[in-house]
Amino acid sequence: MRFLRQSLTGLVLVSLTLGLLALAAQTVWEAVEERMSREPRAEARRERVFAVHVLRAEAGREVPVLTAFGEVRSRRTLEIRAKTAGTIIELAESFVEGGEVAAGQLLVRIDPADVSAALSRAESDLADAEAETRDAERRLALARDEQRASEDQAELRERALARQRDLAERGVGTEAAVEAAELAVAQARGAVLAARQAVAAAEAGVDQAAGALTRAGIARDESARRLAETEITAPFAGRLSGVDVVEGGLVSVNERLADLVDGDALEVAFRVSTTQYARLLDEEGTLRRAPVEVTLDTFGANLVTDGTITRSSAAVGEGQTGRLVFARLEEGAGLKPGDFVTVRVEEPPLDGVVRLPATALGADGTVLALTGGDRLEAVAVTLLRRQGDDVLVEAPALEGRDVVAERSPLLGAGIKVRPLDRRGETEAGAAAGGGVILTDARRARLIAYVEEARDLPPTEKERLLRQLEAGAVPAAVVERLESRIGG
Repeated sequence: MRFLRQSLTGLVLVSLTLGLLALAAQTVWEAVEERMSREPRAEARRERVFAVHVLRAEAGREVPVLTAFGEVRSRRTLEIRAKTAGTIIELAESFVEGGEVAAGQLLVRIDPADVSAALSRAESDLADAEAETRDAERRLALARDEQRASEDQAELRERALARQRDLAERGVGTEAAVEAAELAVAQARGAVLAARQAVAAAEAGVDQAAGALTRAGIARDESARRLAETEITAPFAGRLSGVDVVEGGLVSVNERLADLVDGDALEVAFRVSTTQYARLLDEEGTLRRAPVEVTLDTFGANLVTDGTITRSSAAVGEGQTGRLVFARLEEGAGLKPGDFVTVRVEEPPLDGVVRLPATALGADGTVLALTGGDRLEAVAVTLLRRQGDDVLVEAPALEGRDVVAERSPLLGAGIKVRPLDRRGETEAGAAAGGGVILTDARRARLIAYVEEARDLPPTEKERLLRQLEAGAVPAAVVERLESRIGG
């Protein structure tokens, strides 16, 4: 019985195990069939949204600024050259490189010994010529007196001949007396002719003496001029450059001694393209007397002065392009001829234009503007000017719309974006000229450096202090000052 009970128990357990295995196999099979018969379901994909900086496009009046680079020149530059040869016996104390001289000041004196001797000889020759002239005039006066006496004598002879002929006709005189009277008349006429020749010779002598006197006077004046040329004076006030002589040196005729530069008569020459030059013309095609701002970059203490356009070059130089324009500077303010400066010229204002960052304009001439659903739309614009990091465009369709300030290759028409407003930041940056906000310690350090700088002109020092005391300081000024003080 025990064996039978245990066998039945084992049989029951085996049956249960097989049943459970069959149930499990059926469950797995049903699950596989259900999985294979189920249609694939596509998961919902979320659209990618990009965050972009936008700004509001507002059309208005803008004054474009033309920026170019030029060279400062002097309108009056004179080469000082020796007009006579000799030894330099005197030099002015200011006749050195960079020396400042006044108008009419004696600069160089060349040994005048030889020229003085020549002047003395010329004056002696002039005195001889004057004496010869007086002698010639006296000889002429005597010759004319002799001519008048000969003419009077000839007149008397002719009256005597007339009496003898009258007597001969009345039978009182003789033929011999008439012939003697005729012979006397002929002799008197010969004497008159000789007197006339003497007068002509005397007149020729006077003319020759006058010519000799003129030549002597010219020689005297030339010697006097050469004597005056031994002293070289400054025709106008200025500074000397390129001085290459010493006292006691020997100079030749037309040898260059130095250059005299008028530092108060400065102008700047800058080259612009033909298109830019056309924008500087008025309606009549004449170059406008536009104001310019000239800046010399001196690493933090920029020298700034104003000027006015005066003229342009008459022709395009060989191998050059564009146009060369000249502007007269009102004040030198530390500028020197040869300085390389930045020139800014205000062009005629433009109405109805939009100022945008240069990064907002694409290579295809379009900008990305937001639609009502925060999606991007490509809007074509007309580029008018480039102004540093900004551009001036003309696009009536942009008025009042938000424009992407910084484009990237990921952005395009139809893409959904999340706008980040940068209008306040842009206006603040524009008001500060691209400036930075300084801490109190950093600001105090820069102000102390500017106040203690001895090489800065007072006007530039005041300008820098005003910039440093403002809320936002131009980044270029901060960078240059800190580079000079090691900050």
